[in-house]
Amino acid sequence: MDRMTPLDAAFLLAEDEEPGVSLAISSIAVFEGPAPSQAEFAALVAGRLPLVPRYRQQAREIPLDLGPPVWVDDEHFDLDYHLRRTALPAPGGDEQLAALMGRVMSARLDRDRPLWEYWFVEGLAKDRWALISKVHHCMVDGISGTDLYNAVLDDSPEPRPSTPDHWQPAPAPTTVALTVDALRRLVANPVDQARSLVGALRRPGVLAGLVWDTARGLGALSTALVPASATSLSGPLSAQRRFTFARAAVDDVKAVRRGLGGTFNDVVLAAVSGGFRALLLARGEQPDAHAVRTLVPVNVRMPGEESIRDNRVSLMFADLPVDIAHPVARLMALRAQLDRLKDTKESQSGATLTALAAHGPFPLLSAPFRLAAHLPQRSVVTVTTNVPGPRRALYALGRPLVEIIPYVPIASTVRCGVSIFTYLGEVTFGVTGDYDASADIDVLARGIEDSLRDLVACAG
Repeated sequence: MDRMTPLDAAFLLAEDEEPGVSLAISSIAVFEGPAPSQAEFAALVAGRLPLVPRYRQQAREIPLDLGPPVWVDDEHFDLDYHLRRTALPAPGGDEQLAALMGRVMSARLDRDRPLWEYWFVEGLAKDRWALISKVHHCMVDGISGTDLYNAVLDDSPEPRPSTPDHWQPAPAPTTVALTVDALRRLVANPVDQARSLVGALRRPGVLAGLVWDTARGLGALSTALVPASATSLSGPLSAQRRFTFARAAVDDVKAVRRGLGGTFNDVVLAAVSGGFRALLLARGEQPDAHAVRTLVPVNVRMPGEESIRDNRVSLMFADLPVDIAHPVARLMALRAQLDRLKDTKESQSGATLTALAAHGPFPLLSAPFRLAAHLPQRSVVTVTTNVPGPRRALYALGRPLVEIIPYVPIASTVRCGVSIFTYLGEVTFGVTGDYDASADIDVLARGIEDSLRDLVACAG
């Protein structure tokens, strides 16, 4: 039995407080070649299950939030339940695939079973098929979710042997046992806190530096409490989602970096900024400097921790410069802002607070979180997450994986979100929108592509 970290638990609690909303993350993997049979597909996944123990575990919440939710073995695990199969209507193009993704991601995962599904999709154009991987955010973040591809797929056309499987489910703990264990840990918590404090005091120089950096970062984070300008990008959400995506070449991003400077993340976020500017203008709204504040997840995993199935992210808040018309000026403004945020240690302070939360009593963390979920939120307008994909070509049953399209969930009052993913020389932008409020998210996707093309032209 494993306990969730406070950050993992936050995604489960957030879903509890938003009726109907799903907080699963996902991606579409597109393969070339004839689609395998259901039996072949099931055998592939079954042979990889020992590499992903979470796929055979359920999330159990503790009564009264006395402790964080725990992972327990599913005594009645049924692989066939998690393997879905469907087909696209003709012509099986991007439009049909995006519509299917919106429907699949609108439905919540069953809390009484392990929190994942694989959707096998036939009928794609050009003799292709796809795999939609749907996993709850309480289980993985973008980095550890991407690593699931390395666990399940092969790095050569020759499939590797199945992993030996000796799994036997451990008996599920009773609710009484879970409650008693949580109470015992609450009693022991002050002792654990004192022990951690003594350990920190033994390194006063490191502690002082950490306190100073955290204070600076919290000062920067506090600006996110200021409401963003009111636009149609924020407001009530339905439980249903729309989805679309845009494509670009990694070489184009590199060309912009060579010609204009900045990091890979600077360039793709500048393209996203241009997309949001196009969307606001198409809606007849005037973009201003504080109209699109985005939450930017920041990976804080150490090298080698990619296969640990949990969330290890911090965050930054940035105002996308949608008020700037010229693409180069927009890139420069965004670059300066992100450099400033990095200098203030904003993401480091978030990581420190997350680490400290792991040592605090869970009831004192969960109660304010549940309360805050019902308060109006006008600070964050969108989420933009950039995840590097697998660094080598992957295969499923000998079929090459040619494209990965990411999906980011949205909740609260965030009506649009953008996920950015790189694989085999291609950058893919997955755009999630609320079904009722974002019927025009194709404008955002095409605006991203146009904005990057403008940057390439200027860099040349």
